[in-house]
Amino acid sequence: MGKEIQWDAYLSPGASTTLWQQMGLVMRLSVPAILAEISAIAMQYIDSAMVGSLGASATAAIGLVSTTTWLFGGICISAATGFSVQIAHLIGGGRREAAQAVLRQGLMVALALGLALGAVGAGISGSLPVWLHGAADVCPDAGRYFLIFACTLPFVLLRQTAGSMLQCSGDMRVPSMLNILMCALDVVFNSLLIFPSRTLAGGFTLPGAGLGVTGAALGTALAEAVTSLLMLYFLCFRSPLLRLAKGVPWRLEKKCLAAAARLSLPLALERIILGGAHIAATRIVAPLGTVAVAADSLGVTAESFCYMPGYGIGSAATTLVGQSIGAERRDLARRFANLSVALGVAIMACTGALMYLLAPWLFSLLTPDPAIRELGSRVLRIEAFAEPLFAASIVVAGALRGAGDTLAPSILNLVSMWGVRITAASLLAPRMGLVGVWLAMCVELCVRGVLFLVRLLRGKWLDSAAGRGIAGT
Repeated sequence: MGKEIQWDAYLSPGASTTLWQQMGLVMRLSVPAILAEISAIAMQYIDSAMVGSLGASATAAIGLVSTTTWLFGGICISAATGFSVQIAHLIGGGRREAAQAVLRQGLMVALALGLALGAVGAGISGSLPVWLHGAADVCPDAGRYFLIFACTLPFVLLRQTAGSMLQCSGDMRVPSMLNILMCALDVVFNSLLIFPSRTLAGGFTLPGAGLGVTGAALGTALAEAVTSLLMLYFLCFRSPLLRLAKGVPWRLEKKCLAAAARLSLPLALERIILGGAHIAATRIVAPLGTVAVAADSLGVTAESFCYMPGYGIGSAATTLVGQSIGAERRDLARRFANLSVALGVAIMACTGALMYLLAPWLFSLLTPDPAIRELGSRVLRIEAFAEPLFAASIVVAGALRGAGDTLAPSILNLVSMWGVRITAASLLAPRMGLVGVWLAMCVELCVRGVLFLVRLLRGKWLDSAAGRGIAGT
């Protein structure tokens, strides 16, 4: 599982570390998470290329419901955060047995919530594509895809909760390796389920179910299930800090649940705000036609090449700030937050420049349709200019989560997404088409980045961190 981080060397009251040592720790936690995010992007590229080879309608079917899958996935992440941040604070304060009690409660809540969300998703799967104004030839595949996704949500939530807990304990390596494995499994399962049996060179027959879009959903579901079980195994039986120990009961405690609610509900609100805005944007794009919907969906996939490293660094910032707060080292919490943001902005500025240069080539990997390629490349190059400030918003949000500050980011996202992006997109789409929608997105991401930087630099998130009522601290 790799060499365990000696947190006392950084967090104990008498510890003194240099700027380079602190940056080294940021990098040590960030790199595995970034690699995992990059592998996830590679999976998305391969998935999109597989489905894209079936035609524009297949791509549009997944693109139509993708924003709703993000909404459900975001709620899962928020639930996981409510428990994992508590674990970071408790480990930072040297209270491992209390952290193990939080782990048990988090897993029980994750399973129950996953089943509830899955039931809701399955219930709306048939009507969702119609609500989103999908074309008649797109709705059936879109509904089946979302139904299978909904049935997978218990595994999704358990995987995210277990992985987030491992990360907040300082173990970025295992979650990253398992997420990479999930990407590889997804590609294998998809290749077997999407396409029919086919004969390769030399007469070898590659088996296949030929299920198309439905096969893509099933492949992802199987990969999620396998990875979820493995993540739980490493959390419960192999983690040096969190593995299950005798004497810690499996029961829900009011104090822990209340703290989780205080952390998770604002973050869930933020995800609902973002997810609702993405769904509203899908409704704006859908009337522009199948090519626009497909180009929009693939454009988001292509852009993820840039912003997923930011999410990896944001995960590291959550761990570092959370454990620093738990150890009552607010000076370190501020420094780790600033170093993480600087690293994220630098990396995403570089990836944004690469995205601008490589936009046509990226789309050539994702679809054979020339109309989708041309439109997608145009909008992707618009978005490249927003990446540095987008990085700032992502990493600052991660740092604020580590301090338990989840309400302010929700408010900032509400103002930014609905006040800027959706308003501007609804005005520009009838006049400029998909280009107008992505221009609105670019402006909004820049505004969001500035708002989050102001929040970070003012420092109020740190001054009030000790009074947020994290369980056990």
